[in-house]
Amino acid sequence: MVATRTYTDTEMMVVEAARSLVDGERVLVGVGMPNLAACLALRLHAPNLVLIFESGVVGAQPARLPLSIGDSVLVENSQAVCSMFELFNFYLQGGLVDVGFLGGAQIDRFGNINSTVIGPYDKCKVRLPGSGGACEIAIHAKRTVVMTKQDAKRFPERVDFITSPGFLSGRKERESLGLPGGGPKLVITDLGVYKFDSDGKMRLTHRHCGVSLDQVRASLGWEPELIDSPEYTVPPSDEELKLLRELDSKGIYLRGAV
Repeated sequence: MVATRTYTDTEMMVVEAARSLVDGERVLVGVGMPNLAACLALRLHAPNLVLIFESGVVGAQPARLPLSIGDSVLVENSQAVCSMFELFNFYLQGGLVDVGFLGGAQIDRFGNINSTVIGPYDKCKVRLPGSGGACEIAIHAKRTVVMTKQDAKRFPERVDFITSPGFLSGRKERESLGLPGGGPKLVITDLGVYKFDSDGKMRLTHRHCGVSLDQVRASLGWEPELIDSPEYTVPPSDEELKLLRELDSKGIYLRGAV
């Protein structure tokens, strides 16, 4: 008999992302689920985590969940406040960001991200917001983490446009271009967790409880690379769920989550 789950797919994703953060690391956070993950890690197991926001806040210690990168709660008790230019020029391009969270409309098997267009660039079906700071984060962060729901449209074999480079066509191409960051490390979805092999291809290492390999295959645009026997993700603990739900007590990100 399979035990009834007491958590949602979104909660599983946030908890798994929080677990990936190491105490003392410098994390370029963003908003949404990465925001929740970083704040959860800060309260749970990484009290010395340095939260960095694109607005220019370094070492944020938010007393509550920030609603945006411009939320005033980020400034109080922070280590530094600077301009966006200084943040990107001296912190990110200076190699001082350990982890960058990224997202987009599409991600392919090499971790390349599209947030620019759906369809051919000159005759696109949908025009998307574009890079923002994502391209710089993908190039310079020591590692990047992607959090997204998984379906075949979001995970094509090749993205329609490379907004933020992963491993391009493989690790050797990224290295040949001299991109200083380490590239994508993790992709965390509502079905499982992916890492990248020696060629830079996404590989399923964990699937969430109740998820079959057939579900994984049906939601990818390519045949997934698998370790010999993908393990199941450890479900969220009672403490992790309690802290997470207290953080988002108004259901800003978790309400209606599946």
